Amino acid sequence: MAATTFDYKVRDRDGQLIEGQLEGDNMGLVAAKLREMGFAPIEIEPIAGVNFNMSINIPGLSDRVKLKEVALMSRQLATMVAAGLSLVRALGVLADQIESKPLREAMLQVRSDVEQGTLLSAALEKLPKIFPPIYISMVKAGEVGGSLDLVLLKLSTTLEKQVELRAKVRSAMAYPAIVMSLVVVIVTALMLFVVPIFKHLFTSLGSPLPLPTLIVIDISDIMASIWLLVVIAVTVISVVLFRKWIKTPLGREKWDAFKMRPPVFGALTHKIALARFTATLSSLLSSGVPIIEALDIVASTAGNEIIAKAVRGAREGVRQGQALSATLAQYDVMPRMVTQMIETGEESGALDAMLEKVAEFYDNEVDSTIESLTSVLEPLLIVTMGVCIGAIVIAMYLPMFDIYKVIQNKGSSA
Repeated sequence: MAATTFDYKVRDRDGQLIEGQLEGDNMGLVAAKLREMGFAPIEIEPIAGVNFNMSINIPGLSDRVKLKEVALMSRQLATMVAAGLSLVRALGVLADQIESKPLREAMLQVRSDVEQGTLLSAALEKLPKIFPPIYISMVKAGEVGGSLDLVLLKLSTTLEKQVELRAKVRSAMAYPAIVMSLVVVIVTALMLFVVPIFKHLFTSLGSPLPLPTLIVIDISDIMASIWLLVVIAVTVISVVLFRKWIKTPLGREKWDAFKMRPPVFGALTHKIALARFTATLSSLLSSGVPIIEALDIVASTAGNEIIAKAVRGAREGVRQGQALSATLAQYDVMPRMVTQMIETGEESGALDAMLEKVAEFYDNEVDSTIESLTSVLEPLLIVTMGVCIGAIVIAMYLPMFDIYKVIQNKGSSA
């Protein structure tokens, strides 16, 4: 990222006016550098003109803010607010030390809005791509209750747990994806480069070929011909249409329901969704967000339409005066243990604490499921790779044995 050159006017420790130029990513960083040098900034302006080192922004990539960055920012802001810094000053210091350009620009915008008298929650609400509804609602509750630092700390913990959960799932899926990609590359290379050599050899000998060899040669011919392009085109079109379908309400519900059906992966998907639901609801309630609003936010951020449908139904039941546990118990997607724990929390007046315990339980369940899944998948994938490659090798060597027998018979008859 190229730096911009700024003209500045400052006063030194003796009160003398000094003018000069300094490079920096933004005005805030330039001002911080000048203060470190012992100057008091008076005026800082970017030099007008054409910037040939202009950075290139790719929508969706260069302007993306990671959840981990938001979590770290929230923890730092909570620490500064708890230490007694004013919100405007804390936001300014935070913007100076953030490395992510999109997040730094967002915090400078938030600082400017807060400096003009806007509430922090209202300023954050202008940036929905960075700060989700749960973030806005918890900050708003912290402002009303006078516990913004505690809420920000709770938010950072919640976001860090989400990041950790995603990392665990991705790491568990990384090994199978790498092995399967390796299998595809090896099999494709054998089919396109090795099998045709054997095919020409067998054709020149003119001997009949076994069925497995014929099948492998036919697959190789298809992959080497235009039919492979047809298959790829059909696959790409099917994937695009499928992705559009799962974005529709009906498609999303059907797909989310399907993901919870397989024996091992289905149970993992279900546990992840329950952990996210209980952890999010616990964070919202403990921050002082009303239960109706909390359920509405949880439904929109559940990440699973089946869970979201149950939460929306529970929200309507609670609105009509029913207990949360009673309304959730009507849905099969909610295990009895979850509804029983929620009922206990309602009776004891510690629903947020009970939900947090349920979330911790399912976090541990996800860990154990991922470990067992990894231990099962590793040997299974190795066997799959061996079978695929071994089947091709054996199919290519079967005619060799037949040719050897023919040669041996001719030699003995001679």
